[in-house]
Amino acid sequence: MSAAAAVSAGAAPTSRQGAAAAAAPASASPSASAAGPGDAISPRRMIAFLAMVFGMFMAILDIQIVSASLAEIQAGLSASSDEIAWVQTAYLIAEVIMIPLSGFLGRMLSTRVLFTVSAAGFTAASALCATATNIDQMIVYRAIQGFIGGGMIPSVFAAAFTIFPPSKRAIVSPMIGLVATLAPTIGPTIGGYLSHAFSWHWLFLVNVPPGILVAIAVWNLVDFDKPNLKLFSKFDWWGLLGLTAFLGALEYVLEEGPLNDWFEDEAILVLAVVCAFGGILFFWRALRAAEPIVDLSAFRNRNFAFGSLFSFVMGIGLYGLTYLYPVYLGRIRGYDSLMIGQTMFVSGLTMFVMAPVSGFLSARMDLRVMMAIGFLAFGSGTWLMSGITHDWDFWELFIPQILRGIGLMMAMIPINNVALGTLSPAQMKGASGLYNLTRNLGGAVGLAVINTLLNDRDALHYERLAESVRWGSAEAEERIASMAANFDAAGLDGQAVAISRMAGIVKREAMVMAFSDVFLALTALFAVLVLLSVFVAKPARAGGGGGGH
Repeated sequence: MSAAAAVSAGAAPTSRQGAAAAAAPASASPSASAAGPGDAISPRRMIAFLAMVFGMFMAILDIQIVSASLAEIQAGLSASSDEIAWVQTAYLIAEVIMIPLSGFLGRMLSTRVLFTVSAAGFTAASALCATATNIDQMIVYRAIQGFIGGGMIPSVFAAAFTIFPPSKRAIVSPMIGLVATLAPTIGPTIGGYLSHAFSWHWLFLVNVPPGILVAIAVWNLVDFDKPNLKLFSKFDWWGLLGLTAFLGALEYVLEEGPLNDWFEDEAILVLAVVCAFGGILFFWRALRAAEPIVDLSAFRNRNFAFGSLFSFVMGIGLYGLTYLYPVYLGRIRGYDSLMIGQTMFVSGLTMFVMAPVSGFLSARMDLRVMMAIGFLAFGSGTWLMSGITHDWDFWELFIPQILRGIGLMMAMIPINNVALGTLSPAQMKGASGLYNLTRNLGGAVGLAVINTLLNDRDALHYERLAESVRWGSAEAEERIASMAANFDAAGLDGQAVAISRMAGIVKREAMVMAFSDVFLALTALFAVLVLLSVFVAKPARAGGGGGGH
């Protein structure tokens, strides 16, 4: 499909979109693919874009930077095990609300104002997080940090497809593709190092100096578009209410459901109802309002719809494995936050190396083939992980992590180009918010499903293993007797200690088998993506190096 044909598959521009398109720079047009003087990007704009990319990096990094250091934060704030989970949950709920809203705010306020306010607010909230003295303060500050910071993420994607001509995307695409996937992957590594070498406060203080520089740079350098303050009079407050209730309640249900038996918990049941009514209100306003706060028309574009689906599943893989590896290393191997970070650094290093390679290939390969290779590499890594045992260490995890890094970079760059590369400039801001939302929602849904699978399969395997080691099993009795003899020789109550140790072994092996089942399920999911990639319309090759993000 040509770029023009793909655009025609999207929604017919509204009068609002037409005005925005007229205001967009000529180089923003998807059809402006011919290399020439018009393709040149001024140093001012390149520096401005790099500042925005770094701001996005901080916002995405902070989703996972606390994941390997929750124990240290819990001790520092005297929080319970139930309360400390909200250090991540509050951030995610707030961020997932802002991401789709940022499209409307960007058109109303301009990229310059929205991004500067987001960067400055994120920086201030980061400083507040470092000053928190109890868990309630931390939860409030993290929610503010996530909500304000969420405005930076879609703005970068939209800017990449409006200020850079297609001939430059082979350079720009790996840059933002690397940030979007590398930041959550190395979050535990950076967080583990900071909390181990200094204190947990530095998980947040590290954002302050670069955050100030980003805010100053964006305010002084960004001039991509102009504000349209008239949109404020048309702001859809009912739509905002529906969006907040829908996504906020959905994120809570997905985060807390696996831990509280889903609808057996009254709070989850109530919020599930709130989510349903909020969803109805949000979609009704999105389809009926003159100026909806979230424009869904981009989903009429076939490639955007498929790209969003792929982004959703990649979110499952990206955030799912960023969660699974630390859980395995902590619970089974007994690693501390620094050791977890060092072990998981392999994927981040692989993605860093693969970024220029993926950019080079995106200009020369059919993007559908490139996506399929990425899905296949990622699935191969999870398939290898399905053979996991309790003694797997750095080197057993080495190849699966390399395949994970290769798969993420090989898949995400063409997915982003397929999803956003054929949209009109007028649709870009809203579509970018929706697209980034799918990745975050994929992560939330993935973590909920993964936790549920882990709990259910763990219980099932424990029950089966317990049956094989109960009294009456000659092999189990012989093993317990041997262990008891050793403990008796050490002056302990051998029988009691041996039974306790055997129960611990059974519990450990049941958990390892549950991990194996989850990795197999992820393998099957990515095998399906390989098959679905054939349904994507072939994107037009961009002049001088299309592909891209």
